[in-house]
Amino acid sequence: MKKILISIAVVMLVGIMVATIFYQNNTQISKPESEKIEEQIAKESKNPKPEKLTPILVRDNIGYTLQNEKLQITYNNGETWKTVPVQKESLFSGEYTGNKEELIQNSFILTEKRALFFFAEKVSEFDYKLQFVTSLDQGKTWQQSTIIEKYPAIRYRKVEFLNESFGYVIVSGDRSMSSEWSSIFITSDGGLTWMEKNRPDTTRLVASGGFIDERIGFLSFGILNPEAPDVYYTQDGGGSWNHAEIAIPTQYEKIFVIAEVPFKEDDHLAMFLNQGPNGDYLGGLIKGKFISLDNGQTWTFESEVTPDDKEN
Repeated sequence: MKKILISIAVVMLVGIMVATIFYQNNTQISKPESEKIEEQIAKESKNPKPEKLTPILVRDNIGYTLQNEKLQITYNNGETWKTVPVQKESLFSGEYTGNKEELIQNSFILTEKRALFFFAEKVSEFDYKLQFVTSLDQGKTWQQSTIIEKYPAIRYRKVEFLNESFGYVIVSGDRSMSSEWSSIFITSDGGLTWMEKNRPDTTRLVASGGFIDERIGFLSFGILNPEAPDVYYTQDGGGSWNHAEIAIPTQYEKIFVIAEVPFKEDDHLAMFLNQGPNGDYLGGLIKGKFISLDNGQTWTFESEVTPDDKEN
């Protein structure tokens, strides 16, 4: 009996010793691992991983992002990015600032051959310097040019290039109720220099505008409860402007009230008139298509157009 008790005591003693050794070894192993985890967490909190950039695609694989409070562009669907040397807030300066999540429509050009961004830098309490930043090599190098040194807070803005050298800028600003100042600028050297042209004799709010070639251009006015389209045309590159005559059939009077930018179609010009913000004719989406055979001086009705017809 005594031998049995001694044997049991020995086994228990050995078990205690083994358990102690295992515990000590396990503690020595787990402690450094725990410290490593804590160090990793601390490191990641101090140096968080950069946010994955998601492109807002303009065409194919070309797009931009405004994430991280800066403008960047991509030509391969976000695999690589180039930073545009411009302050984000200056892209949205003026009376109309957009939603700041996407660039303001018509305020930039982003193609294979040209990246151009319009921005306004505040220079005094009421004035802004209107400028462009441009790249012709997909963001590798950038060039900045000035449109005008001082201009009031802008509302409407549009930039477009019809070829490598000829481009135009249409802006409006200094709005007071239903009136504002509008301006047209032209470049013939790819945007290096800009020349202000004459403007139509009206202070109504700009609805849209554009040139279809280096000589023929249009400006459409009236966005606040218009009762009829108000269109001016130039046939000398902005040297002079005249009021266009639009023959609207009686049944469409006060229905088709705002003119969109005309475009070339076969051997004539075509233009859509929409119903404005309060239109309710057939749901407000139907537009009137008008054509001109004299480069925009006079317009005649051709047909009603649905959004699907317009796209086709």
